[in-house]
Amino acid sequence: MSDFSVDECANQLCGSGLALNIGPFWCHIKSSLPSVTSHITQLYPDALVSKDREFIDFPIKIARKSGFRGWVKPLAEFTFNGNVPFTPLSLDQSPALTEWGINWCVSAHAHQYLILHAAVVERNGKAVIMPAPSGSGKSTLCTALVARGWRLLSDELTLISIKDSMLQPFVKPMSLKNESIQVIKDFWPDAVFGHLCTDTVKGCVTHVKPPAESVRSTSQMAKAAVVLFPQYKQGAALTLVKKEKAYAYMSLVENAFNYHLLGAHAFHALSRLVKQSDSYDFVYSDLDEAIAQLEWLVR
Repeated sequence: MSDFSVDECANQLCGSGLALNIGPFWCHIKSSLPSVTSHITQLYPDALVSKDREFIDFPIKIARKSGFRGWVKPLAEFTFNGNVPFTPLSLDQSPALTEWGINWCVSAHAHQYLILHAAVVERNGKAVIMPAPSGSGKSTLCTALVARGWRLLSDELTLISIKDSMLQPFVKPMSLKNESIQVIKDFWPDAVFGHLCTDTVKGCVTHVKPPAESVRSTSQMAKAAVVLFPQYKQGAALTLVKKEKAYAYMSLVENAFNYHLLGAHAFHALSRLVKQSDSYDFVYSDLDEAIAQLEWLVR
């Protein structure tokens, strides 16, 4: 992507579109919105692109919604394969809509993988999966670990091979919201932040560019070693408590998008993963302390 100027990228997106490689997928993106052009050039500089790729996984378009209401209140609309899967958002929220739309495409269609709502990072050949609900501090901890040299596989979707339970990287910008944004700005001053989208359903949202090394390693699968259920609690002492495998398994099922759709394939893939991993409940309030604990865990 860095081989394109902003103007070249804008012309391509406005015209025939641009094929963008994210993990194992190719997204064909069309958009005339300057904010989408800026988002892609700023946060995807290390991603592979193609002007004329024939096979595409996800054809998408982000455009200003037409019609009278779209002029009264400017809206951005995400289209997948000619269909609009969810409600348009404010035009100012186009970068967030782009990221959320790509995540939706994968979680709704990539059923060659068991897909968890979980971040995943890797260190010393050991991948740490962090499933957790919104507001748990998962993305903050994931981004902080990446800032300290951990390899990013994904901050939102963990893709598990149903053949051997290996983890497929899906490296894209890391999502932060509300108070976490300033926390990471202080923790990682050199990070590249995208546009700040305000008044979204999740509050204030922005995205952080992933390291080039993580993007270049997207073809290298990883093996899960730890399943960590993080929870940020202000002022709390750090605790790491072993979690029984049966409870870990059920918690992972609760965080899966397509477990019931895949049936026996999902059962066996998740069983292998839980069997080979240690699982913990993890409470933290200080990022440096949390990272030191996780460094020890995978040393």
